[in-house]
Formats: sequence, C-alpha cells, structure tokens
Amino acid sequence: MRLVAVAAVGAALAFPGLAQGQGGGCLGTITADPKPGPALRFGVTPGVQTGQLGTGPAPPRTPEVPARQLAAVGKLRPAKGPFVLRLHRFFWSEGEAGVQRFLALAKRYTSHGYLVELQLRYHPTPAQEGDIPAWLRFVRRVVDGFGPNPRVVAIQVTNEVNLDFSPDSSDGAYERGRDALIQGVKAAKDEARRRGFDQLEIGFNWAYRNSPSAEQSFWNYIRDHGGPSFVRALDWVGVDAYPGTFIPPVNSPGGERDALVNVFSSFRCYSGGAGIPKSVPIHVEENGYPTGPGRTYERQEQAMDTMVRAVHDFRGTFDIADYRWFNLRDGDSTSPNFQQQYGLMTDEYVPKPAFGLYRDLVRRFTTGHPRPRLQLRRHCFGRRWTGRVVGTHLEQVRSVSFRIGGRRAPADTRLPFAHSFDARGLNPNSTIVGVARIADGKPLRLEKSLHSC
Repeated sequence: MRLVAVAAVGAALAFPGLAQGQGGGCLGTITADPKPGPALRFGVTPGVQTGQLGTGPAPPRTPEVPARQLAAVGKLRPAKGPFVLRLHRFFWSEGEAGVQRFLALAKRYTSHGYLVELQLRYHPTPAQEGDIPAWLRFVRRVVDGFGPNPRVVAIQVTNEVNLDFSPDSSDGAYERGRDALIQGVKAAKDEARRRGFDQLEIGFNWAYRNSPSAEQSFWNYIRDHGGPSFVRALDWVGVDAYPGTFIPPVNSPGGERDALVNVFSSFRCYSGGAGIPKSVPIHVEENGYPTGPGRTYERQEQAMDTMVRAVHDFRGTFDIADYRWFNLRDGDSTSPNFQQQYGLMTDEYVPKPAFGLYRDLVRRFTTGHPRPRLQLRRHCFGRRWTGRVVGTHLEQVRSVSFRIGGRRAPADTRLPFAHSFDARGLNPNSTIVGVARIADGKPLRLEKSLHSC
C-alpha cells in the first residue's frame, strides 16, 4: 500500500497539471502563491519514543532525563511568545495509569511556563477494540482531568486514522478507528464546552498520505458519518508530513518546499470534500527530517530551513496557525532505522546543528502578543451581563480586570477571563472596559458598549 501511495504522489510531483479532484482523487499541486497571515505558534514533541511505521515499538537506547529535557526546550522557546510541547503516545490501552502519567508530565511542563497539547491515541487493547461507548467515556475523563489546567490548550483525538496498516503509529489499523475519531472529537468538544474549558481546542490529524482509493474512502466516511455536528466541534485540523523520508521518499535539497505545497493543497481538497471549511486552521503536528545512514546533519539542517520557511510563506495561503518539529531527541542515534533519528539532539542530548537553526527560526517567525477582544452577552430574562475576553493565544494573558461606570471587579487571573455583573441603574449607553495584562506586563485596553437583546 505504501508503494501505491508513493507512486500516486510521484505522479503529482512530476506533473503539476494533475490538479485537485482530477483522476478521482485530490492529487494537489506543487505551486501556490505565498500569502501572509498571522504569525505561527511553534513547538516541539519532547518525548523520545517514536511511533514506528510498519514495525513494532522501539524503546529508546538511553533513558530520558527530565532536567536535561527541560534545559533543552528552554533554549528553544522564544522570549516573548508561546511554545507548545506536544505530548504523544497517550494510549487508551494504558487506562488510568496513562492518565496519571500524562497529568504528571503536563504539570511538569506547564509549571515551567510551557503550553501543552495531547495526542490522545485510540490504540485499544484487544478487549477494548471497537467499543466506542467505552472510548468516549475515556475521552471525557481526559477532558475533565486536563481541562482545569489553563495551559493545556489542545487535544488531538486519535492519530493518523487515514493509515490502516501500522498499529504502532496509526489508529486506522484498529477496528472502528474512524468512528473513534468522529465520535471522540464530538465528545471532547461537548465536554470542554460543558465544563467551561474555553482554552481547550479540539482537533484531529491526517498523515500524508495513503493510496488515492484509501484516502477517498477515509474522507467519504468522515463526510457521511461526521456531518455538521462534527465540523462544529473542530477547532483545528492537523497534518503530519515528512518529505524526503516516507512520501516522497527522496527529495533533492530544496524540493521539500514543493512537497509541502502538495501536502497542504491535497489536504484542503480532501478535507473540503468532507465538509471541513478552509476557515478551520491547519496545525502542522508532525514535520521532520532525520539524520543517520545516508542523511547528514547538514542535510537535516537544510531540510528544516526549507520546510519551516515554506510553512511560514504559505501560512496565509492554506490558513496554517501552528507548527511542531518532530522531535526533540533521538531514540537511538546508533540505529540504522531512520525513524529513530528525527531529533534535534542525539540520544545523549548533544545538540545537532539543526537545534540552533530551529531556535533561530522560532524566534524569527513566532507569534507575538495575543490579540484579545471583548465579548458581551446580555441575559435577556434578567438584568445581568457577562463580559468575556476571547481571541487567540490567551495563554499569554496574566490577568483581566473589568469595570463599568463606577463599578470595578477584582482582577481575574485564570482562564476563562469573564465576569458577570448587575446592570440595573446603568445608562443604556454605558461602556464596559476590560484591561488585560500580558506576560511582559503590557496592558491592553478593551472596550465595548452595552446593547439591547
């Protein structure tokens, strides 16, 4: 199946005229016009173990050292912007023990000021496989457990369900994986809304890519069984792409740029056919290039520079909001298997040249301050109003204080930044003011006038 997929992509890359939708599939294009957009939010996968495509799990050669790991990510994070750590291989099969392990990891990272997102794998035991009601109970348990931490900002529900042949890396290999994706996304979003975890964004990811027939089957299923309720539950959609390793298996230096255009254009074609609008932003959840036999440190550095700049250049073209390099450290720097050597560092925490390059690219292209706005809601069967600060990257907001007329509320220091107040006796033309303080102490003044129901 991988050979079929490689052949299909090779056709698209060799013949740019094979556009989206021709030949019964979404072959995409290799050319597009760069368009600016909001700056990217960057991050990295800090965990050392990688999912193995076509093989079983491979444990790391040397153990993880939390202090060295934190020191390393501390050198990558931008001084005045967010940095997201993507916690992967969170398996349903591990049950409550897995929940507690990842809660501890999330606490470790968020207590040092990082943002965290979860790759929540379906990955069932044989007894669990296909039991969607039990899976949904687990999804809600995860939302309830992690949602109160305002720095846990996203959950990716399932992993690479469009791939159906690699159980270690991809949930499509398990019975009812597609239903786990669709119903899991809806359950996660419903639980986050019900509990008021406004910072917790829900999405799923897609791996570039399977054969055209397998892809069409996957996306048709998403269209037919997801529907509007599924689309409404999505805050973002993820893409995993590794040009020069899997598909396409080989790139000449610089060819990664065209390859990523093909990734994003074909993804927007497929997902659009499933009813997901282009307004739902893309998160590049996994992107990387390994070292090892036949792949030098210098080649990894060149591929990274091309790929990160391509994502930056086309962020407005395809509405790309986030980028994660996969991953921080090698699993085994002595292995002949390139899947063990995607790290920015060796398995003994020695930085490769790409480490310094990624640090510099993050600082150059990362998002700056949040762009909050004030939202007002009047409770029309009473006299109360609620003011809420909404917008992007609110994790950088440290506190918000509200006032209206001569009334002032205590500063709110936790998400969601909201306050309800009694509007009796106020002038109908009164204005509510919210003053948001950002991580560096800069105040932002937000205003909005009252209005009738």
